[in-house]
Amino acid sequence: MAFTGFPDEAFIFYEGLEADNSKHYFTRHKHLYEDAVRAPMTELTDELAAEFGPAQLFRPYRDVRFSKDKTPYKTHQGAFVDLMPGIGYYVEISAAGLYVAGGRYTQASDQIARYRAAVDEDVTGKPLESIVARLAGAGYTIGGDRLKTRPRGFDEDHPRIELLRHRSLFAGVRHEPEPWVHTAEVRGRVERAWRDFAALIDWQCAHVRGSELPRR
Repeated sequence: MAFTGFPDEAFIFYEGLEADNSKHYFTRHKHLYEDAVRAPMTELTDELAAEFGPAQLFRPYRDVRFSKDKTPYKTHQGAFVDLMPGIGYYVEISAAGLYVAGGRYTQASDQIARYRAAVDEDVTGKPLESIVARLAGAGYTIGGDRLKTRPRGFDEDHPRIELLRHRSLFAGVRHEPEPWVHTAEVRGRVERAWRDFAALIDWQCAHVRGSELPRR
């Protein structure tokens, strides 16, 4: 079926789940999750797949084995286009609205070292600096896991010290559940944002994971 937006029931479902994150609530309202959340997200990502690649929809269940928070369900539905491990496009629906992002979310220590080496060099670091500045100037929030201090081996006055602090790096934008979220306009907004994130993702794929460009 064609994507027509996320119905109001999607947000009602997550408002209820935030108030009662229990198996009892989820089981009673699973039809809302399947029909108002998961089905529209599948339709949306299927329509975007031709340009950006197929997306994986995350399971609603939390892994609580090593967490102090034992609530069993995620209070959002996310989908990720994995161009390279940990690098790609992301979209999420929750009671707070729609979140669209793209970039690098996880990496091993050797990948962090390659990232910082590329940021350190002017020939590769300056282009990333320009990409991030352009995204921030366009209204996107720059996020990621960051060190509070400078990384070892780099001076505090390095011209790209803020980028060097990042262990993950992505750009995103959050939209409240305004009326357009219930329409097919969502697809265009996600599409435009993901296109804006393409340069950031391409840079990361080239310099964090090696010279191979992401799959299109």
